[in-house]
Amino acid sequence: MSSSARQELLRVLATKSFRLGEFKLSSGGTSDYYIDCRTTTLDARGSQLTGQVFLEEIQKQGWNPQALGGLTMGADPIVVAVAVTSGALHGFLVRKAEKQHGTGQRIEGFREKGARVVIVDDVCTTGASTISAIQAAREFGFEVAGVMCLVEREEAKGRGNVETAAAPAPFVSLFTANDVRKEHIALGN
Repeated sequence: MSSSARQELLRVLATKSFRLGEFKLSSGGTSDYYIDCRTTTLDARGSQLTGQVFLEEIQKQGWNPQALGGLTMGADPIVVAVAVTSGALHGFLVRKAEKQHGTGQRIEGFREKGARVVIVDDVCTTGASTISAIQAAREFGFEVAGVMCLVEREEAKGRGNVETAAAPAPFVSLFTANDVRKEHIALGN
């Protein structure tokens, strides 16, 4: 993996996405920090780096997917960044619930049953959104080759939940929240 792109992505996350303070989490808990990855994945340079680093990791893992996708909305910018960077991987988005109109689809975009796919997410805390995407992808008929998140909040212990749901597919996190915290402090933020 291009260590310079990975290091630059970590720096962008630490600068744009990481905040210290008192925060209520979607899991219901509280934390002394918050990571909003969308401020990185929707940033012009952050998006380029996200696409490059995710694509390099997917290639390194040898998953050979046809597409990648995840639960809207954290996965959306990652899916687009990787698809554009690759020029070959298709994207799909998983709705939180099936549409109540039109075709009633839960999977939007790439829809080829039996295709090898990678599930992506921005932050893994409890793993609930990642697991929801894995389940929806399998219910649709995709073969999940791997699962990736940009930042893993280790203290929430979501890794075990995701690994169980993903099995036999592996789960890879590009960074831990501790990696981002250390970089945030090192940069004097």
